[in-house]
Amino acid sequence: MYDFIKKNIYLIFLFIITLSVGFLTFLTFIDKSLIELSSQNLQFLLILNFFLLGLLFVFIFLEIKKTIKNDIDKDGLKSNKKYITYFALFTFIPSLLISIFSLFLFSFALEKYFDKKVTTVVNNSYELARDYVDEVRNKIQSEIVLIAFDVNKSKKFLNDNEKEYKRFLQTQKLIRGVDEIHIINLEKKLLFSTIEDNDPYIAPVDKALNLVLDDDRPLKIINAFENRSSAIMRLQNFNDRFIYVVKYLDKDISKYLTETEEAINFYYTVEEKSTGIKVSFAIIYIIVVSLLLFVSISIAIRFSSRFFRSINNLILASTSIGKGNLDIKVPEVKTDKDLETLNKNFNKMIERLKDQQNKLVINERHEAWGSLARKLAHEIKNPLTPIQLTIDRLKSKYSSELTEKNTNDFKENLKIINNQIKQIEKLVNEFSDFARMPKPIFQNNDLIILMEDNIKLLQELDNLIKINFDHNIKSIIFNSDKEQLSRVFFNLIKNSIESIQQKTENMGNFNKNISIELNDFDDHITLIIEDNGIGFKSLNKDIKEILNPYFTTKKQGTGLGLSIVNKIINDHNGNIEFKSKDDGATIKITFIK
Repeated sequence: MYDFIKKNIYLIFLFIITLSVGFLTFLTFIDKSLIELSSQNLQFLLILNFFLLGLLFVFIFLEIKKTIKNDIDKDGLKSNKKYITYFALFTFIPSLLISIFSLFLFSFALEKYFDKKVTTVVNNSYELARDYVDEVRNKIQSEIVLIAFDVNKSKKFLNDNEKEYKRFLQTQKLIRGVDEIHIINLEKKLLFSTIEDNDPYIAPVDKALNLVLDDDRPLKIINAFENRSSAIMRLQNFNDRFIYVVKYLDKDISKYLTETEEAINFYYTVEEKSTGIKVSFAIIYIIVVSLLLFVSISIAIRFSSRFFRSINNLILASTSIGKGNLDIKVPEVKTDKDLETLNKNFNKMIERLKDQQNKLVINERHEAWGSLARKLAHEIKNPLTPIQLTIDRLKSKYSSELTEKNTNDFKENLKIINNQIKQIEKLVNEFSDFARMPKPIFQNNDLIILMEDNIKLLQELDNLIKINFDHNIKSIIFNSDKEQLSRVFFNLIKNSIESIQQKTENMGNFNKNISIELNDFDDHITLIIEDNGIGFKSLNKDIKEILNPYFTTKKQGTGLGLSIVNKIINDHNGNIEFKSKDDGATIKITFIK
């Protein structure tokens, strides 16, 4: 998820801006925005919306195109493209239908919102609240006239007596159904009142007082938003005295009246701008649907590419295997666990096929060379005996008839012929050994003891060479043929010793080391032999050629030693690798348990 956000940060940023402008346009249409509701502002916002929406579509198109190019086209699978197309259509078509239905539903709901019955209810609710306020205002206007009449008539009775005034005003308050009655002077100072000393007194505004200075008619004062209605009137029988009456409205009436007035204003604003509201709503909906569609297609492409890339790799690998190429590997890409397991198992299958093929090739090669070796040994060995007998006859017959000088030359020549015959006999014996390679007899053997025995035997060839032997456990038991594996260990260590000795002839003395490491793991055993001899750098051909029969780099070698070693290792379900390094060579053998 983090990678997706990071990859599409600019697109997400553009989406947020476009969506914000869309909501701002919607709020402006209903006159709830910070921007003033005007034709010019609305025109600017609509143009900005369409520009950002077009830019958003361009970004989405480019991102999807890039994603398809990177994740689908490079795989080249038609099925991948087909399923992505189907998924995109199955996502787009329902989204389109839902969008059309939602816009239709919104338009229908908006039209029903302006139904005549709804309009009647809205208007009547406001009229009802306003009639209530007018009723209170008219009532206080009539009541103040009656109260002023009684005060003027009772001038002598009251006689500016505070107690009498208070009792009189309280009686008027109960009779007239008002909340406060005040007698004030020209400076709006409170002379007599029905309120207690601790209660707050709110004086009338100067403008109201000035209007009744020379007018005997009552003046209505109403501020419905503060829940109070009042009236003021000049007292004719008193000099510069005024009666000020206050009536409190219902405690919730001002809130109802304010909310009703705001609702009516909003109602008619929405009715007037209904087309623009539909457009802005459609823009917001298209923006949200576009992003959701992009996200769904991107996710589809990502997961489809992860799935089909693995399938594509398997198809390519199986095609190569069908053509006989077992060196192919299925790339281990990050995908679902089941597909990763499938890839790993397929690679293991290829490895096993390759091992089996190599074993078959090696067996066929050894059988062919073995058959050739038997024929060569037979054909060469047959004339050796007559040749040897003929040499013996020549020696016994002509040795006495030759001069002393000729006798020495004659004997020397016969000696050379005998040496060559022995060399041929040695070669014939190796041919015979190679041809008669017995099948291994498997039994449990401790490879550590087997290796140590061969090291002790070979250490006598050159005491100047240091042989280090390491192993990860004390005993490594392996079901094997003891004699054959001993021949493998002996042959490989002997080759390393001879490689170091040959390097000594060319370079002189140096630190001569052979490192042997034998490790036992859960499912396999590894043997690594490293030396600092001449290595395999002198080989111009593939290093694997040294395993072929009769291929040798030694002056007097037959080329059968490593071939026999390879045959034995293959018979023990193993493989051998040769690696040349800067100073010497490394041989690695792996036995599968």
